[in-house]
Amino acid sequence: MTNPLVHVPKLVRADEIHARVHGTGPMGRLNAAIAVRITKIVGTMYCAYVFTLIALVALPAAIQQGSPTVLVNWLSSNFLQLVLLPIIIVGQKVISAAQDARAEADHETLTALHRMSAQQIQILNGQNQILDLLRQRAG
Repeated sequence: MTNPLVHVPKLVRADEIHARVHGTGPMGRLNAAIAVRITKIVGTMYCAYVFTLIALVALPAAIQQGSPTVLVNWLSSNFLQLVLLPIIIVGQKVISAAQDARAEADHETLTALHRMSAQQIQILNGQNQILDLLRQRAG
């Protein structure tokens, strides 16, 4: 374990993680940029609405078939997969934003506690020096 007196609390942001996941090379940066861009586009409620319209275009054909299997296939592959994907991404963004806010608040609190601990150690060291001087004088 490192010396707690020299420890500096660090806030880790999402941008710093991209390099760890995809690498720092040009291909890694490109992959990260493409993944983030697509996620930002697909992860919107507007995309969910568009996907709903796309899925509904295929609904009349599925109903015309009259087969329960075709309707179940339409529901599971066309509707649920298309529509739920962006909704889940939006939900994850909301949850992630809340977690990021809590993490930043925790970081600020822990940084303040770290500073207070360092001050307490300085005070205790000063008190120890005073006690050592008093012991030397006493005897």
